[in-house]
Amino acid sequence: MAKNENNYGGNEIKVLEGLDPVRKRPGMYIGTTSSAGLHHLVWEIVDNSVDEAMAGYCSRIKVTVHADGSVTVEDNGRGIPVEKHPQKKIPTLEVVLTILHAGGKFDNSAYKVSGGLHGVGISVVNALSKRLVAQVKRDGGIWEMEFSRGKVTSKMKRVGSSKATGTTITFWPDEEIFETTVFDYEVLRNRLQETAFLNKNLKIALVDERELTPRTDEFCYSGGIVDFVKFLNEGKTILPGCSKPIYIEGSSEEGVPVDKRGEVEVSMQWNAGYSETVMTFANDIYTDEGGMHLEGFRTALTKTMNDYARSHNLLKEKDSNLTGDDIREGLTAVISVKLPDPQFEGQTKAKLGSSYMRGLTNKIVSQGLSEYLEEHPNQAKEMFKKASQAAKGRLAAQKARQATRRKGLLESAALPGKLADCSVRDASMTELFIVEGDSAGGSAKDGRRRDIQAILPLRGKILNVERVGDHRAFSSETIQALITAIGTGVTTSMGDGGDFDISKARYHKIIIMTDADVDGAHIRILLMTFFYKYMRPLIDAGYVYSACPPIFGVKVGKRIHYVYPDGRTAEEALLAQAIEEYVPRDGEGKQRKYSVQRYKGLGEMDPQQLADTTMDPKSRILQRITIEDAAKAELAVSRLMGSQVEYRKDYIERHAKDARFLDI
Repeated sequence: MAKNENNYGGNEIKVLEGLDPVRKRPGMYIGTTSSAGLHHLVWEIVDNSVDEAMAGYCSRIKVTVHADGSVTVEDNGRGIPVEKHPQKKIPTLEVVLTILHAGGKFDNSAYKVSGGLHGVGISVVNALSKRLVAQVKRDGGIWEMEFSRGKVTSKMKRVGSSKATGTTITFWPDEEIFETTVFDYEVLRNRLQETAFLNKNLKIALVDERELTPRTDEFCYSGGIVDFVKFLNEGKTILPGCSKPIYIEGSSEEGVPVDKRGEVEVSMQWNAGYSETVMTFANDIYTDEGGMHLEGFRTALTKTMNDYARSHNLLKEKDSNLTGDDIREGLTAVISVKLPDPQFEGQTKAKLGSSYMRGLTNKIVSQGLSEYLEEHPNQAKEMFKKASQAAKGRLAAQKARQATRRKGLLESAALPGKLADCSVRDASMTELFIVEGDSAGGSAKDGRRRDIQAILPLRGKILNVERVGDHRAFSSETIQALITAIGTGVTTSMGDGGDFDISKARYHKIIIMTDADVDGAHIRILLMTFFYKYMRPLIDAGYVYSACPPIFGVKVGKRIHYVYPDGRTAEEALLAQAIEEYVPRDGEGKQRKYSVQRYKGLGEMDPQQLADTTMDPKSRILQRITIEDAAKAELAVSRLMGSQVEYRKDYIERHAKDARFLDI
């Protein structure tokens, strides 16, 4: 990376307002005080280090989770300035850590581009930490300063000498603020790996000291976003001759005003699948909702592909143009733009609103893709062939969807799994239980609340929609039954289009209720894959749940105590804990007589037991299915449900104990 030659000192730190409001209203600054907000503290500090890397001054970042729950972020950048601030007359390090909106990002002289507003972030981390220690190597010295809940507890002092430079921040999150102060290694790992992909040759290390044997991951990618695309496509079948991802880069022309400048990087590759995976970033911030850079990319992709097909006689004069959906079927792409003052929009501020980036991205992608297609005619033919097949599948899928819609209102005789509907018509009050087979369906029908709970039994396993196109999916009788029962229609596998309308949902709780065994788990994930691919808005709205049936019943006298999985503890240990808790002992320490039943399937329970344990809103346990990061979810789903067995095996080994359940 070329270095920005401007200075980074106290004069570049601009101060806008104080820090006091942060502890009173933390949600305004980090979004939430849940686990997501806790991890946001790490992102804010890491973003500072990444800003130094983007400016050309940092090549290494290390994040360490300590045994006491604290986190250290260390970089080899220039170090936060330590000289006296010209306005505040206190060390600049203290200004940056104790005053809101104090940071080099607010003045173009320090950073050309940056990942957000780091002056807000690092001071917010300080405010929400019960303790924070800052160490800076700069100007030949090592400087330290300590804080507690945003207040100085130990003034800045020189503690040593060093020719090296860099900043090290260690913080202990405040239990008074956060619902949990336990950091999730996988969340940290995924985000840091993503950051390494976006910053070519930047070395990022993650160390977890909470285990007896510390766990370590290191990331460094010389290929940058090209390596990112390869990673996203792992386990997928790549189009013939297209093993090397396309890479396009460009920037604004000379003479463009500073506030309208930008840099664009795009890498893309097509696989033989049916889903589109496009991840977009602005200054390393993941823009989940897309924005102007995504619009520019899509426009350029559609027009350039059609223009090439016309000029090379791949599309005849009588043929219609390929649609954007056709062209993007099976596409994996990463779009990364850099700009001096990004404007973000949308409910979660995850949409790039800087309008000039649409035109710049369009121009750069159009030119780069045109050159690629001309220079790689064989690959161009494979891409066109894939898009043409998608167009045929789109037309067939439209017919299949129309056939499903024509069935009109529910008629149980037409359904392969017969729906037992509820009497209440207010969707906000009703629930649909999707169960496996007639045995469980029978118990569920008898044990349900007939006014608000509907039952839809499925016969056999649902189709694995990750391996098939829209046409085959919508031709499945089981999937037609699901679509008709829920009533919303579907999106296409691209995630848009289709006839989906969430206002037509017939139930606001759609509950997957399967056996607590391997087969049940398989059916559950097949259903989750279907919902993710064709009814994702239901997941986003919080309508989709998974029931948690008990795995044991411990009978003491006439009373049965139910034992539920917690996603962390082995079944044998759970049973032992339950026996110890529920079975009383006599004066000599001997336990009373008891019996244990292992529930292998829902059909083994009588209707009342099923109602009490799994269906009654007062006593059941449900897991709400969420998608916090849709792109990562698609990646996990495609690997788990795709054709490559090794990825499923690896995932199961790594995540077998990670499930979590909620009382709802």
